[in-house]
Amino acid sequence: MPKAKIKRLYLIPILSKALDVLELLEQQNAPVTLEDVFQKTNISKTSVYRILKTLVHRGYVAQAQNGQYRLVSRPRRLRFGFAAQSAEMPFSVAVAQSVTAAAAAAGVELVMLDNKQDPDVAIQNAHEFVEKRVDLVLEFQVEEYVAPHVAHIFKKADIPLVAVDVPHPNATYFGVDNFEVGYEAGSLLAQYAQRKWKGKVDYVLGVGFTEAGSFVQARITGAFEGIREKLKDIPQESYINLDGRGMRAPSQRAIEGFLKQHRKGQRVLVAAATDSSALGVLDAANHAGCESDFAIAGQDCIPEVLHEMRSGKSAIIGSVSHEAESYGPRLIQLGIALLRGYTVPPYNYVRHRVVTPENMNSTEENTTSDE
Repeated sequence: MPKAKIKRLYLIPILSKALDVLELLEQQNAPVTLEDVFQKTNISKTSVYRILKTLVHRGYVAQAQNGQYRLVSRPRRLRFGFAAQSAEMPFSVAVAQSVTAAAAAAGVELVMLDNKQDPDVAIQNAHEFVEKRVDLVLEFQVEEYVAPHVAHIFKKADIPLVAVDVPHPNATYFGVDNFEVGYEAGSLLAQYAQRKWKGKVDYVLGVGFTEAGSFVQARITGAFEGIREKLKDIPQESYINLDGRGMRAPSQRAIEGFLKQHRKGQRVLVAAATDSSALGVLDAANHAGCESDFAIAGQDCIPEVLHEMRSGKSAIIGSVSHEAESYGPRLIQLGIALLRGYTVPPYNYVRHRVVTPENMNSTEENTTSDE
């Protein structure tokens, strides 16, 4: 007689263990400790810990202040609203991709809308999030004057708000320490001037972003301070603020206006509030044939700026990475913590690092190893 085939069981061991933990919590019908679960399931303590933390994260289990766990009846999937700054801004696109991936990994439903860097659109989107009954909003809009209006819409609807890069009233802040990243860009520019120009600088330009308000404008304030500390002989009247709106074309026009009033051959340090602005400055210098007179530092480390620096011939000598890829996981974790009732800091700063043509290879290697 032919041998009977052994039926193969297509099981996922860790999923089976997670279900054992859920079934135990259901049977107990009372809060239990991690040790209780470990003793009664005979699953390794490390696995029990990870399973419980995952179940808490996904809303199936609640953890009390004393550390005990209990089953939550009828868990509901969280729904976050994410208002992107603009689909035309490379850094905004990178942040949106990071948030989308992190939400999917955490099992959070994401409703995404584009603010189009337009205050009226940001207000419309805020009302739409309320209509869609989201649990929490991640707001990435950079017009400071409209922030109170947007925040009021969510406060009235009792929806928690996390403000990305630009503070909003009654919101938890998430983003860079603007003065600090500006200061590091300024220090980099000053070191370049000392090394290449023997410290001789005719003008220092800050290409800022007025609409974003004083908080983001602190990138320029910090940059000026970083330069002043190292190049003390530059007169105050040589420091000039220009508005580039954080975008390429307006920044190019601002520099073109500056160049019309100043002669060629003057050495200029430029601190740009964003990499898009840095590229606009570069465009203007190229068109005027005076790129060698400029040294430019940006913010964000977008791909086109990295490409410029990689060439080794660009006037863009560095950029401060705000690590856009880290935004998503931290924003989603922050949102979940707020909804779970945990205490979170009012200001949550991201990591940053200065990237230059000289350290690009090591920076990229570190990024690869982190992934």
